[in-house]
Amino acid sequence: MKTAEIREMAISDLVERLEAEQAKLATLKVNHAVSPVEDTTVIKKARRDIARMQTVLHQKNNK
Repeated sequence: MKTAEIREMAISDLVERLEAEQAKLATLKVNHAVSPVEDTTVIKKARRDIARMQTVLHQKNNK
């Protein structure tokens, strides 16, 4: 997900999406620990998406 798309989202939608992405990341990590995931870049992309969402949410809350 690109930063421009995240900035267009409302705060409530952003919070919901952030929680969903965090749950998805937790599931990916558990699945990877049990049996290695073929494409490990999925975990890296999920982490970065979460970081982007947290950054934009923080910026919106400070305005």
